[in-house]
Amino acid sequence: MDVKDTIDARGLLCPLPVLKLRKRIKPLNSGDVIVLEADDPAAIVDVPHFCAEAGHDLVEMVESDGATLYHIRKGNA
Repeated sequence: MDVKDTIDARGLLCPLPVLKLRKRIKPLNSGDVIVLEADDPAAIVDVPHFCAEAGHDLVEMVESDGATLYHIRKGNA
């Protein structure tokens, strides 16, 4: 999987991880993958909800060093 960008949102609380994701995914091309690293407990609900609402594909969620890595493929929106 070719990752175009990575966002380190560890230490940030809701809604900041999703707000950073929304800003950074906007200039990417459809099909590009971005990784969000977040340790906010609310992100486990917020990120999938954002992806579903915005038309992006949540490819995978992986636990790593106390954070969750969200791999998101930009949709055609």
